[in-house]
Parts: sequence; structure tokens; C-alpha cells
Amino acid sequence: MSVLVCGGAGYIGSHVVNELIAQNIDFVVLDSLEYGHRDAIKGCKNFYEGNIGDSALLDKIFTTHNIDTVMHLCAYIEVGESVINPAKYYENNVSNSITLLNAMIRNNVSNFVFSSTAAVYGEPEKTPLDEDCRKEPTNPYGDSKLALEKIMNWYSNAYNFNFVALRYFNASGAHPNGHIGEDHTPESHLIPLILQVALGQRDSIKIFGDDYSTPDGTCLRDYIHVCDLALAHIDAMNYLKKGGKSISCNLGNGNGFSVKEVIEVARKITGHPIPAEVTPRRAGDSSELVASSDKARKLLGWTPKMDSIETIIETAWNWHKNHPNGYNDKK
Repeated sequence: MSVLVCGGAGYIGSHVVNELIAQNIDFVVLDSLEYGHRDAIKGCKNFYEGNIGDSALLDKIFTTHNIDTVMHLCAYIEVGESVINPAKYYENNVSNSITLLNAMIRNNVSNFVFSSTAAVYGEPEKTPLDEDCRKEPTNPYGDSKLALEKIMNWYSNAYNFNFVALRYFNASGAHPNGHIGEDHTPESHLIPLILQVALGQRDSIKIFGDDYSTPDGTCLRDYIHVCDLALAHIDAMNYLKKGGKSISCNLGNGNGFSVKEVIEVARKITGHPIPAEVTPRRAGDSSELVASSDKARKLLGWTPKMDSIETIIETAWNWHKNHPNGYNDKK
């Protein structure tokens, strides 16, 4: 049996693929390469370039390969862009994802591991957040993910279909081997943006607002290492294969770090002063997002292994300083 990894050439997807290879699990990758990188999955033998909205291609993959689990990691993810262009996000993150679900149902594939997000919660009603907290997304990105979670619940009730929705908090870091890491164009994630300053690729790091109701006025986030996210996908797949029922789980470390704190850790690790500039708040940002991941630990048996902010930034720095231009660096 094989796993279909949709978005397997992306940042998180490539780390999932790396873990599948390490555990000798057979897999197939589908990626449009709009944001993914073929060089990130050099160990992939079965690769299809295309979109999850292509029904004919999906049917070809399902009939060619003995797929029993689908991992879906190919959403658009930029909060700011989703506010400006919500149509793009609902078309891909909801409409195309429904096409994928329908192809699974047609082809009798019942196990689905979905990359969801902490953005489904919006402004938190308490900290840390658990899975039963109020869900009121403050941007179309989070709303598109929540919409698909609701659809998945109805599918689970109606069809031979079970899912694990993994609500990521802030995915970060890079594989310790230094061969794969984060490479987005344009880049919008805090840690790589900070490291671009240390590399001399930008003059300063922007802090979007310092007037939030947090200890130092900047947003608090729960940073989770990308390799720990990859392990969670394997744990979720195994949970479903053992007959586990549909669930949604937070993935985080349970510790919140402010923007200013992350910048300070990066200064120590890189040895660079990393100038910072405070600018107005960014539309759609929540003040604080910190996870309770007890459910994932208990039901999936998931245990983060790289859970310190120092380790996260050290592995990211190792990747970025050796690949300052991402996968365009042919070393």
C-alpha cells in the first residue's frame, strides 16, 4: 500500500516525504510546483506534476498506485494575501480540496490526513488553545481551512472515510541534515525573514504592531519544528490504519514566544545585530496563538523531539546560510 502526498514538494511536505523514506514507507507525490521544489524530494520515484483540482489526474494516480492514505498539504497559506484575494483561497483550499475528497470516495480510499491550521480559531478565548475552543477565523485563509474541516466531518458521517485534521501552529526550522528547508517566494514567515537580515538580503525585520495585549506588545506564537510535524503525519496515518475515528488535533509545543523574543534568539545564534522596525499591524493577525497538544499526544502517540526555540532557529539558520537562495543554490 502507498501514501499519496499532495503538496509533497513543499516545505512541510518535503519533510514528510523525508520521514516516509526514513521509515521505508511507499509513497507517491502530487505537486503543482507552483510553490514546491522538485529538488526538495530527490528521493521520490513516483512524482506527478499537477493540481488536486484535476479529477482525471487523480483517478489516474489512484488506479495506477495502490493508495490507502492521502496526505493533503497543498493549500495556499498567506494570511495577508487571503484578505486581499479571498477568491484564490476558497477556490484552491476548498473547491479543489473537495475534488480530491470526491476522487478518494470514488476510488475507495478512506484515510485522510489534512494539514489544517491554528488560524481556524481566530482570536483565542483562552490560552493555551484546545480543540474545543471557539472557532472564528479572522482571515479567509483560516476560514477556508475551517470550511474544509466541516466538509470532512460530513463526509466522514456519510461515506467510508476517516480523517485526522492536524492544526499546525507556527511551522518552522529545517531538517538537521541541512539538505531540505524553507524556501518560499515571496517569503512571509517570521524566522526566515529574520534570517534574511542576518544574510544581508534585507536591511531590517519588520515587526507588525507592538501594541497587542501581550507582555512586550508583539504577537505571541507557538513554534513547532517541521520535523515534528512530519512525525505527526506518520502517527496520524498509523492511527487511521488501526481503525481510528475522525479527529482534529493541535500541533504545537505549548510555549508562546513573542516576535521580539524570536528576534533576540536569532541575534544570539547568528551573531548579527538584526535591526528591527516597528510598522502598523497586519490585517488578520491574532495577538496570541499557543497550543494545547494533549489530544495529539494521547490519541496519536505524538511526541515532539525538537521542541526548543533555539533548536528550531539553529536548524533554520544552518539551512539558510548554506542555501541563501534556497533551492536555486546548486551546491
